[in-house]
Amino acid sequence: MSETRHFDYIIIGNGLAGLQLALKISSNTFFDNKQIALIDSDEKKINDKTWSFWTKNTKGWSHIIHKSWDNASIFTSKKTIALNLTPYRYNTIRAIDFYEDAKTKLGKKSNFHFIIDTVESVKETNQVLVTTKKDIYTASHVFDSRIPSEFTSESKHYSTLIQHFKGYIIKTEQDVFKDHTLTMMDYRLKDGNQTTFTYVLPFSKTEALVEFTYFTEHLVDDGTYDTYLKKYIKDYLNLDTYLIIETEKGQIPMTHYPFEKFNTKNITKIGTAGGWVKGSTGYSFSSTERKVNKIVENLKANHLPSKGLFKKRFKFYDAVFLKVLKDENYKGEWIFEQFYSKNTPQTMFRFLDEESTFAEELKIMYSLFSWSFIKAFFKI
Repeated sequence: MSETRHFDYIIIGNGLAGLQLALKISSNTFFDNKQIALIDSDEKKINDKTWSFWTKNTKGWSHIIHKSWDNASIFTSKKTIALNLTPYRYNTIRAIDFYEDAKTKLGKKSNFHFIIDTVESVKETNQVLVTTKKDIYTASHVFDSRIPSEFTSESKHYSTLIQHFKGYIIKTEQDVFKDHTLTMMDYRLKDGNQTTFTYVLPFSKTEALVEFTYFTEHLVDDGTYDTYLKKYIKDYLNLDTYLIIETEKGQIPMTHYPFEKFNTKNITKIGTAGGWVKGSTGYSFSSTERKVNKIVENLKANHLPSKGLFKKRFKFYDAVFLKVLKDENYKGEWIFEQFYSKNTPQTMFRFLDEESTFAEELKIMYSLFSWSFIKAFFKI
């Protein structure tokens, strides 16, 4: 075992949250004299996922955005909802492009240090002791993206679902896709009486990501995703011949579990482990960007890094939504149909970005007014 080494900040995990935080710190001259370590067991050399987000301004990400759309569609069993997103755009970034861009930028900074290793424990005294398989490090502050073990046993006391999915990137010989419009949700193909939908991102007229998604409590076997993906491609995209050039699969917790209770003076939980994933949707890219901006502001002001990261009323809205969806999972189609048929996408995006006015929030709540939501309201 080598000598203990000290850093001002250690970031555990080179995923979305860890790398966005590192990039934000690296872009601010305030931190030029700080030594920062990024510890991860994975070198991040494969395209293991895609991140999608809506924004009015792509500043900072435009050079790695894989595709953007101004229009979207939602299909339900009763109607088709066409959405003009302007002035927003819906964007997708491939993980590998994000990883490579981040590593390139941070690699030029002499005060950033990549360590390929597995963290085994984090202990807090007057400093933080980080023990890995190969070494021991200390830090003034640790940003930790590992999900706390307590979540497994304690999450049952909260409304918790899993957004789980599998997707194919498919290639066709002929022009098939309308590449200016994404399918945000298509509820026409269902797996029983559950909230399931298909998501289609057309990257070009001959290439698209087709993903079958569940908002449920339990996972399914790999073959189940394949069955519904192939059925959707055949019956709804009307394709018999296509090439699967890439696959992706994932699980995202949708919960109002209080991850923030694990934040301390010297340790801040980040990413999924910090509760940064939007509980009602599973989106995380823009939420992560807002939270790392706030953390950097706090660090510069000598405040607790986790100060002011959450808005209580939006956590309450998420809790009510998740309670309804957990107790009556079949209502997912109805909920999202109400969301987007009775409110503009611009209003919904402001709401989901936690930037809406209270008047807008009342209107959205009214669009979902039902006995299910009244019951959930009083049970939270």
